[in-house]
Amino acid sequence: MTVHLGINPITWTNDDMPELGGDIPLETCLAETREAGYSGTELGGKFPRASSALRPILERHHLKLVSGWFDGRILERDVAEEFAAITPHLTLLRDLGCHHVVYADTSGRQGFPPISQRPALADGDWPTYGRKVTELAERMAAFGVRMAFHHHMGTVVESAADIDRLMASTGEAVGLLFDSGHCLFGGGDPAALLVRHVARVVHVHCKDVRRDVMERARREDMTFLDAVLAGVFTVPGDGGIAFAPLLRTLREADYAGWLVVEAEQDPRTAHPLTYARLGYRNLRAVVEEAGFMVA
Repeated sequence: MTVHLGINPITWTNDDMPELGGDIPLETCLAETREAGYSGTELGGKFPRASSALRPILERHHLKLVSGWFDGRILERDVAEEFAAITPHLTLLRDLGCHHVVYADTSGRQGFPPISQRPALADGDWPTYGRKVTELAERMAAFGVRMAFHHHMGTVVESAADIDRLMASTGEAVGLLFDSGHCLFGGGDPAALLVRHVARVVHVHCKDVRRDVMERARREDMTFLDAVLAGVFTVPGDGGIAFAPLLRTLREADYAGWLVVEAEQDPRTAHPLTYARLGYRNLRAVVEEAGFMVA
């Protein structure tokens, strides 16, 4: 089986905190992405949003567009309204050959509250929520870009129990974006969760966690962004997550998509190219050990 290795530009510049890497040009980000060995990149805030403008930039750097994050509001909106809101984003992704959209539901989140104050669904809300997410995903699939639902800290789908409920409440059109770092930070066991839901996984974010920082963040009830600034995330092989079991599970399930290094850090203290290279080297070694070919 063949996989592709990509990276998220949040290594260079953070869209949630523009002061982190705000001075780093897009050209530097893309040149270093390729220099580090990656064949693709996800979208970032500095990327043009017209395919006619973005395509030649990516081609110049010999990179493919992997996917792109969308701040979803399906809990708050009806399906037609949400699909209309995401259509321009889906159009860009489809035009540039992407198969999946990174979809996170950030409904109910006011900024970045302390970890203990994230929005949550009541037990009785899940059936209706699942039907809405499924209908939205079916519309996306008909449009030509499938949903990769991103469980994420500070959102209504954060914990392992949330992910279990989402998968149980939705249809097959809803693909899962498995994020190792958000799973662990959200209180889950990444290896166990991936085994349970690997059949629904359509996209993977490879994020490592510094456990001591994670434990302090929870103990002090930090905001998500404060935890990022404290260094909670890093690239594969530089934290406490064992990636070999994850890659073996994906290999046994014949996963054939993208593996994306995503490790938001402060570029002033975590030199982007250094960490991009480290993440690529560590991830590729585990990928090949698991029996994958790298495109």
